[in-house]
Amino acid sequence: MARITLDHLAHAYRPDPKGPQDYALKEINHVWDQGGAYALLGPSGCGKTTLLNIISGLVHPTRGRILFDDRDVTDQPTEQRNIAQVFQFPVVYDTMTVRENLAFPLKNRRVPREATHQRVEEIARLLDLTSVLDRKANNLTADMKQKISLGRGLVRPDVAAILFDEPLTVIDPHLKWQLRSTLKEIHRALDITMIYVTHDQTEALTFADKVVVMHDGAVVQTGTPDELFERPAHTFVGHFIGSPGMNILPCRVEGATAFIDNERIALKGAYPALPAGERIELGIRPEFVQLQPKGSGLPVRIRRIDDIGRARIARVEMGGRALAASVPEDISIEGDEASLAFDARYVHIYADGHLVPGEEPGGNAQ
Repeated sequence: MARITLDHLAHAYRPDPKGPQDYALKEINHVWDQGGAYALLGPSGCGKTTLLNIISGLVHPTRGRILFDDRDVTDQPTEQRNIAQVFQFPVVYDTMTVRENLAFPLKNRRVPREATHQRVEEIARLLDLTSVLDRKANNLTADMKQKISLGRGLVRPDVAAILFDEPLTVIDPHLKWQLRSTLKEIHRALDITMIYVTHDQTEALTFADKVVVMHDGAVVQTGTPDELFERPAHTFVGHFIGSPGMNILPCRVEGATAFIDNERIALKGAYPALPAGERIELGIRPEFVQLQPKGSGLPVRIRRIDDIGRARIARVEMGGRALAASVPEDISIEGDEASLAFDARYVHIYADGHLVPGEEPGGNAQ
């Protein structure tokens, strides 16, 4: 087990990178604490797998260092890093039994037979594989094979960390929740550092204590699920996390008031010195915007109302711009004209995509 530090880490696949645009992975400084459950979240091509492969030793970074605790492992091969990696597609020996598959990493390290037996039984119990331990792996379902693959990563008690690269992609949707819950329980039981790569926000937010959001090769925010939802540090985070994502609207700001065209929106704090020449936008999640009867807020035109089971979401238009808003249970609106009420506590201002702290009354930053 180890604390993993990324020290000025960056990587380019071209041999002579000239600037940030040439880097698949832009400079990262980050610490993964020992025993933490982390997720790397972002769309395909954002650098998640490159970063995971650098940590595991499959890719050597262009610059920067990787430290396990205080030991520099940047130039060490994978086998010397004591990392377990679970891939998108199950890695299983079909001719072996489930027991033999789980025991294989321990057998290779010449762990005594009795200790191997006890550890295999423990991991099989955690993954609900006890009943199939003596079956051949070749006839098992895809989700069972991925459980075996997970088990092979978990069976070594001395690993520095376990890295998961989209491990539930091949699993049927109705089984994904169960396996995510199982992984969470295993993490609590074994106190192992786990780093989970995914493009699926539900997987990331339900598995991880801290989520690292990546976009275009860079880390744009690291935080708890609540922090990412309530205070996105970048408009990409606001858009990517949430269903539907955050409303992002161009605006101008004067003190503690934002203007979208000529419509005024009260802000929690004042913004006396926004950067000149940068794109200024207002962001607010649909959960914090409520549809109201006409004349009681910002005027909008209703395009449709979607019932998504746990809530109703109104798709509206304001000044030619599309927004999403929540619909209170006790609201009934006739026709397509309505209003929106913004909760000022959750209205954020962004300059060129980056969150700008406002000043609360008294001069303190939000």
